[in-house]
Amino acid sequence: MSIVCRNLKFLRKQKGWTQQEFADKLGIKRSLLGAYEEERAEPRTEVLELVSDMFRISIDDLLRRDVGSQKESFLEKRRQQKMGSDRQVIEFVPVKAAAGYLAGYNDDEFIEELNTFTLPMMGAGNYRAFEIAGDSMLPTPSGSVIVCHKVDGWEEIRNNEAYIVVTNREGIVYKRVLKTNRSKNKLTLVSDNPQYEPYAVGMEDVLELWQSDAVISKSGQQSRLSVNHLADMVSHLQDQVSMLKKRIKD
Repeated sequence: MSIVCRNLKFLRKQKGWTQQEFADKLGIKRSLLGAYEEERAEPRTEVLELVSDMFRISIDDLLRRDVGSQKESFLEKRRQQKMGSDRQVIEFVPVKAAAGYLAGYNDDEFIEELNTFTLPMMGAGNYRAFEIAGDSMLPTPSGSVIVCHKVDGWEEIRNNEAYIVVTNREGIVYKRVLKTNRSKNKLTLVSDNPQYEPYAVGMEDVLELWQSDAVISKSGQQSRLSVNHLADMVSHLQDQVSMLKKRIKD
């Protein structure tokens, strides 16, 4: 890797920015920044000038000096902090990173770039947090953060529990999951908001399953629903559950 490409990647990671965040600051596409970092293209002069101003480093140093050679990298510091912490580190996937997550969910470098946080009540385990958008899981409001643990395999799925489901077609969705007795190849995804109909997904389309452990939302953000609306929701949910139970038994 050329020195300038190595420097761009080092400086970005030192700040803890994703490729998309750094590209936005430079006013270029993420794919172009990726090409720079992978040495498939040489950064243009105007890009180098922006990086020079941003990090207060000369263009000559960017081109000729390995700026990370005398410093401990941001990621290395981060790894040491993780290893030295008694609390479980939780990677956070914001809505704006959802598209990138579908391509990078199995990429260690992509996961390392995600921001992290800890919660005192979480024990040992493989945790991740996802920001949700939309009203399909009301009364859980849009913008809530769902803290989950990884589920591996059909047998670990618990009926009618809430999950973050990552699929090729739907992307990242937050739903209740129902298994059927007829086949281990399909799941039924159910919204808490009865305005949304349940739908089936094939297990071959499911990339990951994360069972919800905690919901984090802003104080006062919980949606306020009228008594009549709540009654309608309960009635509709009861109808849905009855219908789904019949499908599961078939």
